[in-house]
Amino acid sequence: MIIHDRNLVEEIMAANQRIKAVDGGVRETPLDEAPSFSERTGATFLLKGEHLQRTGSFKMRGAMNKVLTLSEEQRAKGITTASTGNHGMATAQAASVGNVEATIYLPNSVSPLKHGNITRMGAKTVLVEGTCVDSERTARAAATKQGITYVSAYADLDVIAGQGTIGLELAIQCPDLAAVYICVGGGGLISGVGSYLKSRLPDVDVIGCWAENAASMHHCLEKGEIYDAWEADTLADGSAGGVEEGTITFPICQKVIDRHVLVSEDDIAQAMRDVAANERFIVEGSAGVAVAAALKTGSDYQGKKIAVVICGRNIGYETFCDVINPLEGEKRNA
Repeated sequence: MIIHDRNLVEEIMAANQRIKAVDGGVRETPLDEAPSFSERTGATFLLKGEHLQRTGSFKMRGAMNKVLTLSEEQRAKGITTASTGNHGMATAQAASVGNVEATIYLPNSVSPLKHGNITRMGAKTVLVEGTCVDSERTARAAATKQGITYVSAYADLDVIAGQGTIGLELAIQCPDLAAVYICVGGGGLISGVGSYLKSRLPDVDVIGCWAENAASMHHCLEKGEIYDAWEADTLADGSAGGVEEGTITFPICQKVIDRHVLVSEDDIAQAMRDVAANERFIVEGSAGVAVAAALKTGSDYQGKKIAVVICGRNIGYETFCDVINPLEGEKRNA
């Protein structure tokens, strides 16, 4: 796929070499069967374990590729971004590995745990009064003023190429794959994975998965244009948020996504409980979205192999306990 005169598949192949060649870099993650889910769907139900990645999510791949493709001048100036979660931690880790100074802008309401996770990796932090949107706006303005690189969570071809290395691994690990389920937020993950798989395994169904409460990209794709779609609170907070106007992921998603599946908050919570009970994994809500979608529609692929990208594990302990024991959570919130 050619995007802005760049061959994205070739970029993904180069990224795969780049991000795994450095100490502290990206790991190849396993693709293992979940037998209980296979029994429920009739398909061979495979889990792509990105929750086992350094920093606990797939975001490490894109951030690492971005840092390692910077020019010497860009590296000397440093980088910045805004994120309280997976992208912030991934950027901090990538900057540490690449010996680049990173500044992460955070809302002043950020939890001490998330703040600590980011600073522990060596990044500087700047607290901004207001919401995550305010911190992102401040970070972008600072990057422009200082002439330094802003590392986007998804709207960047280097980041997309890094995420696409999951597709490269999947094609090698399971060349007879019938479908892959991927939670969609801004679209960086599914853009990269889908682009690579469509080039190597063109018959694979690339399935976009959304929480019903946070399906901005789904609604934009349905309408055929980017707009400010309605969203509400969701367990899948890592994939929540609107789609940036003009983002490069939108036209890629239009090309690579074959099917859309939306799931409820109850579906997400139940999928997280099922993964904990059957696979002994703690996974975050966005991973629960993809699992729930595959459990909902996986029977369409009976006798075939399907893969679910378990995109991350970074969920607050109390939040996870409330999902596992909802009655206790109701008591605490009463």
